[in-house]
Amino acid sequence: MKLPIDDLLPRVVAALEQSSSLVIEAPPGAGKTTRVPPQLLPHVSGEILVLEPRRLAARMAARRVAHELGEQLGATVGYQVRFEDVGGSRTRLRFLTEGVLTRRLLSDPSLKGVSAVILDEFHERHLDADLALALLKRLQSSRKGPLKLIVMSATLDAAPIARFLGDCPVLRSEGKLHQLTIEYTPHSALPLEQQIASALERLLARSFAGDVLVFLPGAAEIRKASRAIGKIAGRAGLLVLPLHGDLSPAEQDRAVAPSTQRKVILSTNAAESSVTIEGVTAVIDSGLARVAADSPWTGLPSLHVQRVSQASATQRAGRAGRTAPGHVIRLYTAEDFHRRPPADAPEILRRELSQLVLELRAMNIENLEWLDPPPPVSLAAANALLDRLQITVDMADLPLPPRLAKLVIEASRRGVPGRGCAVAAVLSAGERGSSELLTLIESEWQPQTRRVFDRLRQYFPGRDRSHPEGSNADAPLLQSVLAAFPDRVARHTREDTLLLSSGGSARFPNCRHEFLIALDVEERRDKGSPLVRLAAPLEPEWLLDRVIERVSYDWNRTAERVEQVTALLYDQLVLEESRAPAPANEATAALLAAKAAEIEIGRFADRDELAQLQARAAFAGIAIDVNATLAALCRGRTSLAELASARLLDALRPQNLDRLAPERLTLPGGRQVKVYYEPGKPPWIESRLQDFFGCSETPRIGSTPVVVHLLAPNRRPVQVTGDLAGFWQRLYPQIRRELSRRYPKHKWPEKPGL
Repeated sequence: MKLPIDDLLPRVVAALEQSSSLVIEAPPGAGKTTRVPPQLLPHVSGEILVLEPRRLAARMAARRVAHELGEQLGATVGYQVRFEDVGGSRTRLRFLTEGVLTRRLLSDPSLKGVSAVILDEFHERHLDADLALALLKRLQSSRKGPLKLIVMSATLDAAPIARFLGDCPVLRSEGKLHQLTIEYTPHSALPLEQQIASALERLLARSFAGDVLVFLPGAAEIRKASRAIGKIAGRAGLLVLPLHGDLSPAEQDRAVAPSTQRKVILSTNAAESSVTIEGVTAVIDSGLARVAADSPWTGLPSLHVQRVSQASATQRAGRAGRTAPGHVIRLYTAEDFHRRPPADAPEILRRELSQLVLELRAMNIENLEWLDPPPPVSLAAANALLDRLQITVDMADLPLPPRLAKLVIEASRRGVPGRGCAVAAVLSAGERGSSELLTLIESEWQPQTRRVFDRLRQYFPGRDRSHPEGSNADAPLLQSVLAAFPDRVARHTREDTLLLSSGGSARFPNCRHEFLIALDVEERRDKGSPLVRLAAPLEPEWLLDRVIERVSYDWNRTAERVEQVTALLYDQLVLEESRAPAPANEATAALLAAKAAEIEIGRFADRDELAQLQARAAFAGIAIDVNATLAALCRGRTSLAELASARLLDALRPQNLDRLAPERLTLPGGRQVKVYYEPGKPPWIESRLQDFFGCSETPRIGSTPVVVHLLAPNRRPVQVTGDLAGFWQRLYPQIRRELSRRYPKHKWPEKPGL
């Protein structure tokens, strides 16, 4: 069958004769995956590797190409995915998942015998694809023999890739797409499988011809949808077939092969790209996919359901218009579609990078030119993790993330390789069903978990050692888990609350152990504290080799004193703590000063006396700093009680203050009166009028006249004056007549100023 890409194939060969690199743009269904690779076989002498983003795509493409060549799979054409290798010595065209190439480069840095590498569906921008592109470009310039590099993409802008590859040629195939009718769906609260059933009934009501392709997030949703549409499909004579990576090759072939009976194919996003499924004229798109991500807690790769981008939705819709006009039902609104990102951000900008950094360390590569450089903060975090785990470069050979590689190596060293592989398998496959790790590894596993376990046992064979009766038989395994997750220690404090060694807290209902390794924690921003989903017990003595002693100072609010706190710490987690009176040192003084600054100053000095002292100092032009003086008094003291007895006013009083701003003045009759100081005003004194007899001039402090408050014998004000001589002359005679009548027993001289 002729495909749109076929007309471009002669130009592909011609371009590679002139250039070592090439970028091909072709929409899904153009045939680039199955036609370009075999076209190169007569023109290169060595092996051709084709990188695919998914296991299913690699298997399907290899089977399709082998069929079109009229050969058995494993002859000229083969494939290699994680834990599965189909091929032999005659295999020249091999379809690989992207990560497999990186592992091959670890053992064969020059890709001996390989003449060309094709990166298919590069628009998905997986982390391994970006790493492969950077490594292959580096290899092109360093190895002796030529290496042809082809990047194929459906929706990605080719210009940046072409520039990255030295302004290489770009070839485009327009493909052939029939008219599509796209129908959106109002928001529904129904379960996804019921929405699929409703959409299928809407399609059947239109009496369309052809097969239906349904995009769902994963195998679990496919099983639910299959049950939900069973009766509907049965009435319409439709064959319901699943399509996902965990199926056997025969089951996958059945889903994609032509059939005399119309089909409803329930697929993951594996059908979004790579090999076209013929006969599909209708698509039901859930708008969801399970996308590779890293747990923010464990750092382990996992799959999370999220909304697909506009580019992915467009690719899915295009599957309905390859052979005839098609109909698409999107289970979301048009507004929802337009609010989605145009495309997903490259994984290298958003993923955890410890695996990538380990692989670069193993290849002894420090600097690498990237299409999009990884964020420096992510690289720093990855390097820090590898250093803490003491990861060695030989661990890069294991088909596991660094943490799990560390775990199984430690378990093997401690004599429990089987149980170590079991833990790695359940964590790698995302097994859940129990929140206790030891219970989980003894439970029934999913088939994928069993396959991972069986392959890991090939790396770590041997029987687990038995342990003496009465010993903790789980200790070697749990110590191995701790070695892989040393930053995930937690302590049970009360009820269902755990304190985490990384800081903060989490919930773990029905906790039965004081110390735990919190292996997986679910963030619950809208539901309060994070929830521990999987944990393993540990003994506190296992932590002692990483414990540090921290001495700090704390405020005892009840006793109002500084105390010294000595704590044994594992990261930020307190294992043991003791309190004692603090020594009289600088740290104690600083904390005491900080607490004193929060308290009303009247605790340490009479407020009126302090105000008067400050006013006297201001009058004298002397600056005094209450806070600094109070802080200085904290030296050698540990409590507020000691500070309160430290005579703050005496410490504040300048030495020459009594001379510049005396606290009292002596009047002619010998009486001493207090001097009052107020900010912005001259000082003033007060006393009975008779006390000023014999004082001809206004008293002064320095050059400043003092304001005099003159009082009657009953101490009520008579006059306020700053000119005492003028008062005696002008006002006193009248006041004398009035006061002498009122107070005849007192002396009232006519000339009191003499």
